[in-house]
Amino acid sequence: MSATTACLVSYGSDSDSDNESTSQTGVVDVDPTDPDATAHLKPLKSVPTMSVAVLNSAPEVAVKEAVETGTHLDPSLKEVTYNPTFETMFAPEFGPVNPFKSQQMAAPRNMLSGYAEPAHLNDFMFEQQRRTFSTYGYALDPSVDTHQVTAISYIGAVDEAEKNKGLTVFETGQKDKRSEKRKKIKGGEAGEIDTFLGPWAKYIDEKDSAKPSEEEQKELDEITAKRQKKGKNEEEAPAEEKTILHVKDMYDYQGRSYLHIPQDVGINLRSTEAPDKCYLPKKQIHVWSGHTKGVSAIRLFPNSGHLLLSSSMDCKIKLWEVYGERRCIRTFIGHSKAVRDICFNNSGTRFLSAAYDRYLKLWDTETGQCISRFTNRKVPYCVKFNPDEEKQTLFVAGMSDKKIVQWDIRTGEVVQEYDRHLGAVNTITFVDENRRFVSTSDDKSLRVWEWDIPVDFKYIAEPSMHSMPAVTLSPNGKWLACQSMDNQILIFGAQNRFRLNKKKVFKGHMVAGYACQVDFSPDMSYVVSGDADGKLNIWDWKTTKLYHRIKAHDKVCISALWHPHETSKVITCGWDGQIKLWD
Repeated sequence: MSATTACLVSYGSDSDSDNESTSQTGVVDVDPTDPDATAHLKPLKSVPTMSVAVLNSAPEVAVKEAVETGTHLDPSLKEVTYNPTFETMFAPEFGPVNPFKSQQMAAPRNMLSGYAEPAHLNDFMFEQQRRTFSTYGYALDPSVDTHQVTAISYIGAVDEAEKNKGLTVFETGQKDKRSEKRKKIKGGEAGEIDTFLGPWAKYIDEKDSAKPSEEEQKELDEITAKRQKKGKNEEEAPAEEKTILHVKDMYDYQGRSYLHIPQDVGINLRSTEAPDKCYLPKKQIHVWSGHTKGVSAIRLFPNSGHLLLSSSMDCKIKLWEVYGERRCIRTFIGHSKAVRDICFNNSGTRFLSAAYDRYLKLWDTETGQCISRFTNRKVPYCVKFNPDEEKQTLFVAGMSDKKIVQWDIRTGEVVQEYDRHLGAVNTITFVDENRRFVSTSDDKSLRVWEWDIPVDFKYIAEPSMHSMPAVTLSPNGKWLACQSMDNQILIFGAQNRFRLNKKKVFKGHMVAGYACQVDFSPDMSYVVSGDADGKLNIWDWKTTKLYHRIKAHDKVCISALWHPHETSKVITCGWDGQIKLWD
């Protein structure tokens, strides 16, 4: 064994010199009897050898065509997190058939509504049939051979198809045109000028006079009769005037009527001086109710203020007591539509009313009779007597047709027209000792006129200005308070310049869309106005601060008047049909 290991050692060493040294010394003892020990040193014997087959670890497998390779998508998936190939996306589904699919759902489909077979159809033919179907309601059935056209080969309105002989849209039009070409009268030779008609010849069936037939004439007569009736309604005679006295006796034991100024009310109503100091009204002390619809305007009796006149949308005008029992004294009935404005003359014995029935009427305050009526077939929006004592027979009215019309009561005729506004006239206010008047209109301008001169000498209009449908002159005659439609009260100087006082702007109320009347306290310390919410607003004149707000009415508070002799009495009226007294 030791000989074998020595032999292996010598075989495993690297250098030739080692081998040489060992052979020289002859230290290695080899056992001659062991054939294995030296078998590797001998040449191989030529023995018939056996070949070894090479094994393929991944052999090719013959794939059947029915088996699909690659990843398969779940058909119910809505999202895929990688980019599948076209083949993967449109590969047929695997697995068992869905047992819940109906026959209709399982049927092959290549469009939403089913399976459309590929077919060639001429575009024109398709359009022709489509139009024929939409116009006449029938078309050729595409599934039937069209060479033998019968009633069966149409779909839709088959009766219509038979009646029209199956003509399409394009065919019917052409046939009509050819068959119905109107014939003209032949018009002589071109050489003869007098008899030659040429292209100007009339058609054979042309009629010269267009007279309606008997039936048409009947219809026309009916229509004209109706129109005349309508016209009559508008121009009919003014509504009949009546008056109702609500108090027992018209005259007292001394023979004085209710126009007599009372002297037992604890205040001198005949004085010309205003109270020294005014105070804010705090509470409601009386309600005058009698109007069935909204109250449009209230006016106090001139100078004394012991009577109150109110006009309403119920077409009535009522006269009320301000002191004593505060009764309704008289009702004036004579308008057929809502009354828009009222105005006393200087003495209070007469008043004017303007209504939507296009009439202006002059009434006697004491007897209640209608003295005269005026109209120019337009709606009057405001009416004012000339306050000058010498011109009490003249009055002006702002109309819906943009004019201001001046009438004379004595003749009942229009004596002047001021026609410069570009919109309906809303207010007329006399200023400068009644020599001039200021008018406002829907055209958002303010114009100043000399009396009886139909050209405005001052025109105020700014781009920032709004319409001002309510204007009041201050007690001292220096200022005009204008209710502007941008929810503020503007103050204009009422003497010579008519400049806007930018320091005095009264805000804090909502009036957009309503002509809420403004008023001043007699001592010029407060400004009062109603608003769209039915509130009574009171501002301080000096500081323009909003001092007080009272919920006065359920609907719009359209007017507020401060009694000229009282320190804190304010009268308001609203579209709820009530008139209220505050103190």
